[in-house]
Amino acid sequence: MPNIKFNYLYRDSANYKKYGSVVFANPTDIDLIELEALIRSKLIDDTWFYASEWGMPELFLDTFDWRIDPTWHEFERVEYTSDNSRSLLKKIFDS
Repeated sequence: MPNIKFNYLYRDSANYKKYGSVVFANPTDIDLIELEALIRSKLIDDTWFYASEWGMPELFLDTFDWRIDPTWHEFERVEYTSDNSRSLLKKIFDS
């Protein structure tokens, strides 16, 4: 059964972007459409989330400025992968 790659990005106030992903174990073989619907139900305005609250690395740019840059991250997509997993999806389900 494939693992799941959660793809996301950070976009600063000047629209510069930094992309990242986290690979999760998928022991229950969850369907991607079902998982994406669950994730979107927990996002802010169907798009944003706070990476630290979800247990994911923050992708802030080196030029990050707390006065003008947002602190949320943007969900991009989930996909199946054969990459090794780093954790379980528990944080997302609990938030």
